[in-house]
Amino acid sequence: MNDHDLQSASGATPPEPHGRVACADCGLYGLCLPVGVDRSELDEVDRIIKRRRPIQRGDQLFVTGSAFRSIYAVRSGSIKTFTFTEDGREQVTGFFLPGELVGLDAIGRGIHHTGARALQTTSVCEIPYPEFEALSQQIPSLARQLLRIMSREMHDDQVLLMLLGKRSADERLAAFLLNLSERFGQRGYSPVEYNLSMSRHDIANYLGLAVETVSRRFSRLQEDGIVAMRARNVRLLDLPRLRALAGS
Repeated sequence: MNDHDLQSASGATPPEPHGRVACADCGLYGLCLPVGVDRSELDEVDRIIKRRRPIQRGDQLFVTGSAFRSIYAVRSGSIKTFTFTEDGREQVTGFFLPGELVGLDAIGRGIHHTGARALQTTSVCEIPYPEFEALSQQIPSLARQLLRIMSREMHDDQVLLMLLGKRSADERLAAFLLNLSERFGQRGYSPVEYNLSMSRHDIANYLGLAVETVSRRFSRLQEDGIVAMRARNVRLLDLPRLRALAGS
């Protein structure tokens, strides 16, 4: 299995529609914006959002050390965030799917401590934070939704620390595949069949494993009939066994 086998243009992500799509007409708005906001309030939210041109694979959304100005909602495609170790090596810190917000960790200090790079052609909605903060005073549910999302990110960080702590390589990879399954399911995609947009190297980096270890563990999961992989596509054949392997 090579890097190409684990890369994808994300077949799970629908093609980007032509032209501007308002928040009210976006199928993902319930994930990044609060459900129940009335139409006039949603129009106010839509007014401050900037739809950026698609970012090509490998391009950066923002760089480490840059000033924090906006939050970004992934509309299609996927993003990875990363930082650098003291010896200059890249450390992957997260992967973001449609409906997820990128850049929240920079709110506190006003500086991006990670960089963000597109894993494939990706479209984002840019939400200027000063305007969002002012609007949240008029629409309290916006602030509550942001707190919920930040709380979820803190939980995910805790889960990652557990993964990188005492769990085995098999447990880490199984938990990673289950996490993607859950997130794709929340977005209305199949939770048992999806494409990977991240490379084998990025997965290994994120999980704190050697690339060769990840490759061997993928092969073992296939040999045991737990997953099936064909090029970029992953099918979870036995969720109970995968959950047992992940310790969940």
